[in-house]
Amino acid sequence: MPKLDLNTLISALQTRTPGPFHFPEIYGSGWDQLYIGDKVKLGHAFMDAVRAGELPGVTDTGRKKDGGRLYHWAG
Repeated sequence: MPKLDLNTLISALQTRTPGPFHFPEIYGSGWDQLYIGDKVKLGHAFMDAVRAGELPGVTDTGRKKDGGRLYHWAG
């Protein structure tokens, strides 16, 4: 299973404008090639990292929209 690289995710976030996003939007181009089980595990690891405060400026909205959990980037 691929590992969650917080430094890469933080870099991806810093290029975005503030606002809501789904995790695959910042994961990168390799998302579509992952097995569904890996997507679920990575998504859960990301949610845990957000809730633990490991990604400053990112909050879990607690909502799902368009098939995935919605996060918010404060910028």
